[in-house]
Amino acid sequence: MFFHQKDLPDDEELKAHIFLTGIGAPDETQVNGLGGGSSHTSKIVIISPSDQPGAHVNYTFVQAGTKGYVLDDKGTCGNLMAAVGAFAIDEHLVNPAEDLDRVTVHVYNTNINKHLQIKVPVQDGAAKVKGDFAMPGVTNPGAKITVDIMQPGGGKTGTTLPLGSCHTIQAGGYSDTASLVDIVNPFVYISADKLGLSGTEGIQELSANTVLIDQLNHIRDQACIDARLALTLEQARKECPAIPKIAIVGKPQDYVTTSGRIISKSEVDVVARMLSMGKFHKTFAVSGLLNLAAAVLLQGTIPNLVAGKELQDHINPGKVIKIRIGHADGIAEIRVVLTPDLMDVESVGLERTARRIMTGQLYVPSLTHT
Repeated sequence: MFFHQKDLPDDEELKAHIFLTGIGAPDETQVNGLGGGSSHTSKIVIISPSDQPGAHVNYTFVQAGTKGYVLDDKGTCGNLMAAVGAFAIDEHLVNPAEDLDRVTVHVYNTNINKHLQIKVPVQDGAAKVKGDFAMPGVTNPGAKITVDIMQPGGGKTGTTLPLGSCHTIQAGGYSDTASLVDIVNPFVYISADKLGLSGTEGIQELSANTVLIDQLNHIRDQACIDARLALTLEQARKECPAIPKIAIVGKPQDYVTTSGRIISKSEVDVVARMLSMGKFHKTFAVSGLLNLAAAVLLQGTIPNLVAGKELQDHINPGKVIKIRIGHADGIAEIRVVLTPDLMDVESVGLERTARRIMTGQLYVPSLTHT
């Protein structure tokens, strides 16, 4: 759901009521709202003109939970960044010149205090919809929108690797190394083999493994505390359910996607599966793809160690490096540019599609107190 900030009330309680009722909380199926019953379809975006230097619009993201009355605005959403660019043009917050077929929308992401550059194809003054760019997980191709996040590290913790390249974590029966990487959204990485996994397991199989899910949730909660995003386990679960997210990563290997496509190990640099809001993601969150691609190139992190040494020969400062991530439904290719010292990330980016599905009125029952 996209909202203009000017259309929302200032009262935070009333605003939360609009978001939660609109999504369909607290029903897990969200049948009484516009949500889709999963973390990646329970999202809210607030857009306003920006007073940040060089930015056209501000983008604020709110994650709604799929159980209970949960709203979390601490992280961001990479997938919706492309839609923000299209929305800004369609809503005339950015007006393209008539002779242009592509417009760069400059966006300030308030959740992570980062600047985004979103290149949107346009047609007849509106964001172009039809195209031949195919995105894994989306049935129909569309016009290609290019997203770049500038200086993406440290948005929530102040540094890209707040706990170093690796640290030891003890939680949920796990006592071994992990990496917490704060790029776009903070992510915790565990090597799949440390959990007796390969990283190529199907989502249905992983989702049925409640012991694994519980263990990963405990690791995530502890990492949240270690990174000082929360002070207690209760606070980590209740106030920071959306970040950090957690993923398992594995070395390049052959596997079969959800749709039956055979992926060869030569096609990927790393394989991964991720947990979001307590559920395995059907593909992989864009913020996670951006984070993981950068982490693969940062010396000593779990993703870097898992990916192996072959990538190191291709790492050059200022050069665009393309990292291929094998997720459950295919391969995502992410662009990464490292800083001159190779110790941090200059930018990360990828291509997406987006289209307006509907514009209308959302009917919300009045807020009553009992």
